[in-house]
Amino acid sequence: WGDELLFGLILTIQLAIASLVCGLALGLLLALAKLSSIKPLRWLAGGYDLVIRGTPEFLILLAVYYGSAAAINAALGGIGFDLAIETPKFAAATAGLAMIFASYASEVMRGAFHAAPPGQIEAAIAIGMSPSQSFRRVRLPQMWRYAIPGLGNLWMVLIKDTSLAAVIALDDLLRQAKIAGENTREPLLFFLAAGALYLTLTALSDVGRARLERRARRGVDKADAAEKPA
Repeated sequence: WGDELLFGLILTIQLAIASLVCGLALGLLLALAKLSSIKPLRWLAGGYDLVIRGTPEFLILLAVYYGSAAAINAALGGIGFDLAIETPKFAAATAGLAMIFASYASEVMRGAFHAAPPGQIEAAIAIGMSPSQSFRRVRLPQMWRYAIPGLGNLWMVLIKDTSLAAVIALDDLLRQAKIAGENTREPLLFFLAAGALYLTLTALSDVGRARLERRARRGVDKADAAEKPA
């Protein structure tokens, strides 16, 4: 069953990365909506958080998987196509996990937005940058520096949350371990193996997060060292 566990591990990594990319994009949009001066956008972002955080993650994946299929089939039926289309499991799991990740990531990004030094934004405007240019060139890089620790922790939670995809029969690491345990009647062995692989992924992710933090703070650390009295 080593090949099956390896396949499940690869699928788990792919699912986590796809959910991360989609979740970061959606999370940034939600953060901007929360910071917007337009009240309906703030209400919409707040309502999204209320629904996502108040609903079990297990249920969100089921709702995305079955709900998207029902919506697509209803839309096709409305235009005269009598088809029964099933949502791809990987796509449904990615969408569900990205929605969950985005809700929490938006708060990290919103906090990072306020943490960026306002003097740098004022300086960018003073030298002629437009608001969009100052956001892309000054505020956004500063945001990532402050957001990396929080987003790194959310990434490690996301890796473990990929195991929820087993509920829609996606052949991720946990489901492969479950199938192997049922067939060999040694469930403990394969669940321990799956746990060790999840632990390895999170440990490697923690090392990567620490390196990203150090890289993002290179200029800041040098400036702090230069300001210290001899």
